[in-house]
Amino acid sequence: MTTEMTPEEEHEFYEKPENRDLLGSPRRRTAKLTAPIPVRFSETTMAEIRKRAEADDRSVSAWIRRAVEHELNRAG
Repeated sequence: MTTEMTPEEEHEFYEKPENRDLLGSPRRRTAKLTAPIPVRFSETTMAEIRKRAEADDRSVSAWIRRAVEHELNRAG
């Protein structure tokens, strides 16, 4: 399947066991990550981060990493 699916369509698609078979080799991160660092946000900012991460179907950590990488590339 090559078209974008809604989360509901994805759920329905992967409910079928034949659509759960893994294909190809797993993809790995290209760079090793460092040890976690504590970062604090206000409740308002954190709520917005969670909302945007969910909309992008990413974890909060992955969303923050992508945002930081975007800023570093923009400023560079």
